This record gives sequence, C-alpha cells and structure tokens, in this order.
Amino acid sequence: MEFETSTWMMLFFILSLAVSIWKIYAFLPNKQLEDDDTTQESQEQLKNLMIKVIKKNGGDLNNKSLLELMVKDEDFDKKRFWRFNENRLNQLLLRYFLQNRNTKNIKDIYENINN
Repeated sequence: MEFETSTWMMLFFILSLAVSIWKIYAFLPNKQLEDDDTTQESQEQLKNLMIKVIKKNGGDLNNKSLLELMVKDEDFDKKRFWRFNENRLNQLLLRYFLQNRNTKNIKDIYENINN
C-alpha cells in the first residue's frame, strides 16, 4: 500500500499542527499568580483601603499624600501590591468617581462616607 504525496503532506501538516497547539498550551498561564493585583478582588481590596485611609485622615488629602498613607497602612499587602503607584491610585480614584457620580474629588469621597 503506497500513499500519495498529498496524503503524506496532510499527515505531516496534522502532526505539526498538533505539536504546535501543544507547545502553545504548555506556555499559557494555567493558574493565577500570587501577586496578581488586577483581579476584581484586588481592586475591591484597594478601594476599601482607600476609603479607610480617607475616612481616617480626612478629606484634605491630595493624591500623593493619599498614596503615601495607603502604602504605610497596616492593611496594605506589600507583596501583593508591589506595583501600586500613583498612576494605579489615579485609576482607582477614576473608577470610584465613575461608580459614584456625585463625587469629583477626595473631599467629596470623605463627605460621601460620613453622610
């Protein structure tokens, strides 16, 4: 029984495709990383920490001082949020402002918490 060239080519193509798919699957991340701070749970934890810090220190904070107070807080997980910086804080504040349309700055957040 002799195979034609096109049959050999098809078998080689299918075999190569299977090996390629397996190699791609082997390098895809299969589990969540321990320090993944982009999950919804992490975002919620940062938001709660931000609200706690604002409530404790008043509404007369700017972004830089809020960042410093959040990083110094005992509930801040330095291993998990090692990438947390002023840009991430700005994104967190923007997300809070979009969810709560009556707030426009940190002072509004403080007044909203205390009411």
